[in-house]
Amino acid sequence: MMRIPPSALILGLAGLIPFLWGAATLASPALQGWSVRSLGPALTGPFVLQSYGIVILCFMSGTLWGFATRAAGAVAASGYALSTLPALWAFFMAGGNPNTAAVALLAGFIALLPLDYMFWRQRLAPQWWMRLRLILTAVVVVCLGIGVIT
Repeated sequence: MMRIPPSALILGLAGLIPFLWGAATLASPALQGWSVRSLGPALTGPFVLQSYGIVILCFMSGTLWGFATRAAGAVAASGYALSTLPALWAFFMAGGNPNTAAVALLAGFIALLPLDYMFWRQRLAPQWWMRLRLILTAVVVVCLGIGVIT
């Protein structure tokens, strides 16, 4: 695997901020209180984890769709079909109660890794893709795990 381009790494890490914020506000009652008062409940704790997790699973569907455009025939068709799964999972499984949504999102992000790997193995994703995805997914899983246990 080649080195992750700095811009992709920086933007990927910046994309973790809402997950980290949601987990931090769950782990710290004082921070949670400040966040609710200052930012509102939608940007605090389980609600930010849920809404942002749904957004990112949908974003990942679009990313995988883009990779599928680099293929042809049956590989492209299966890539397009599989790329819809993260968004469909988010739509059907991660709505409603934030506590059950955290479990569904956790499962969704873990299930996304084999799809990432498949596109990477087919050389549709950049060479550095799995290195970046493993880093980002590890942080997301920890943050959502905090959402599940608190």
